[in-house]
Amino acid sequence: MCELFAMSSRYDADVSFSLEEFSRRGGLAGPHKDGWGIAYYADGDVRLMKEAEPASDSACVRFIRDHPFSSSLVVSHIRKATQGQTALRNCQPFVRELGGTMHVFAHNGHLEQRRLHALLALGLYRPLGETDSEYAFCALLERLRGLWLDARGVPPLEERFAVVAGFAREIRALGPANFLYGDGDALFAHGHQRMHGDEGVRPPGLHLLSRHCPAGHQALVAEGIAIGSAGGEQSVVLVASVPLTQEAGWRPLDEGELVAARRGEIVARTHAGAAVSRG
Repeated sequence: MCELFAMSSRYDADVSFSLEEFSRRGGLAGPHKDGWGIAYYADGDVRLMKEAEPASDSACVRFIRDHPFSSSLVVSHIRKATQGQTALRNCQPFVRELGGTMHVFAHNGHLEQRRLHALLALGLYRPLGETDSEYAFCALLERLRGLWLDARGVPPLEERFAVVAGFAREIRALGPANFLYGDGDALFAHGHQRMHGDEGVRPPGLHLLSRHCPAGHQALVAEGIAIGSAGGEQSVVLVASVPLTQEAGWRPLDEGELVAARRGEIVARTHAGAAVSRG
């Protein structure tokens, strides 16, 4: 399966990314990578960089490694193709505009396409490629469209969270459904199941770390990634397919758990079948 990473921070953080090193932690070594992508928010827009080739062969990846970027919301995906051709249109993250805001989505799993199409109808948004992931994103945006078009500005978090939670509940029945979704205001992370070597597909699908650090200190130093504070006292929420460091602070998301982070703090969470809680 694929490798996911996301960050939400209070202030813009300096992010140094070496995708080739980062991917090894999730078991995606050598030729088994079928593409990669990074999307990060900057100046009210999203900068998206992705390619349908191994990170080890990419001059663009070397540029990203040597030229760190700053952002408060980052979503990254390293692909191992299970549906769709090895082509740029099938590489993640996927990005679309809705309500004057750029929305970003990345998925790790395998959803049964026939049941997915029968369960979730599309409207305005249509996929460019053939993956289950992009189809699911288009269906999610259709469910969110009324909220964003009717609102003056960003819709209330509680309403957005309820829509995303309902979407997550439905697609869990179709296969492994770990996903990251950003709408410029908040980062939503849904943990389900993923491949665990010889143990097969099982929870957890994502892990989460919340961290606070003084101004000028690095929030994370791990294989393939370093995150430093570009502002004052920093708060950071990190989400990854597997823990990026050996420290005890990493928490596996429960099967079916959905978490929302805003500016480096957890602001909402729910478990499968449980009511939404704020924190």
